[in-house]
Amino acid sequence: MNSMFRTTALSDPKFEGDGNLRFITVKTPNLKGRGDICVFVPPVENVRDLPLAILLHGVYGSAWEWTLKGGVHMTALEMIQKGTIAPMVIAMPSDGLWGDGSAYVPHNGFDFEKWIVEDVPNAVKQNIPLVTEKSDLFISGLSMGGFGALRLGIKYAKKIKAISAHSAITALDQMPLFVEEPVQGYFQADEREHSVWGMAQHSKHRSDALPKIRFDCGTDDLLIEHNRILHGQLSEANIDHVYEEFPGKHEWAYWQEHIKESLLFFDMQT
Repeated sequence: MNSMFRTTALSDPKFEGDGNLRFITVKTPNLKGRGDICVFVPPVENVRDLPLAILLHGVYGSAWEWTLKGGVHMTALEMIQKGTIAPMVIAMPSDGLWGDGSAYVPHNGFDFEKWIVEDVPNAVKQNIPLVTEKSDLFISGLSMGGFGALRLGIKYAKKIKAISAHSAITALDQMPLFVEEPVQGYFQADEREHSVWGMAQHSKHRSDALPKIRFDCGTDDLLIEHNRILHGQLSEANIDHVYEEFPGKHEWAYWQEHIKESLLFFDMQT
């Protein structure tokens, strides 16, 4: 495959340990520089076209967070070995490392959106032979990453087969709960892009079907009412989705446990 990036660096397997993790850095015009991707690659042989799940981190984080704070590679491997889910590859990119968080939207001359929906899948296909153009594509994330997953999954329904979000920000005006950068800097020309509900309203009238959607939130999470409102809006509009609440706060103990729901949900769509 011809490289889509001017430069690509891939970690050396002999130094990667036994976590089934690989690390990719590519240079892309969308970031005006380099972006990092941590990739869980299941230990399987003689298979191709494995599903690819993109897993987005929240504010303050980076490409390593879902593994070194969430242990998702260990969770996925255990579920695969037990036969709970079929093998899948999980790509965990940085958000572009702008400010406290990029919100995965284009702004300030960077296209953090295309970095996720174009560059990340292409970098994985170029470097991980288990993933091909025939692979199903899924997207998930927590908090700001939950917003990114829901917004991008709905917007790019033709590319993304299913979405699963945890403790999601549901609109850009909630970003000030976490970041110091002015919220106006995230705003888009089309105001429908500012919220998951705005995207869903717009997209339900398109000819292409929406992806399968699920999201959950902890009952003691500071974002719980925003998630309940989104659930109500989607329900009233007859937009098919799964919404769940579990005990917990806006913290890693919750996400470590409930990322299992995302992996199971994606496995059901393959």
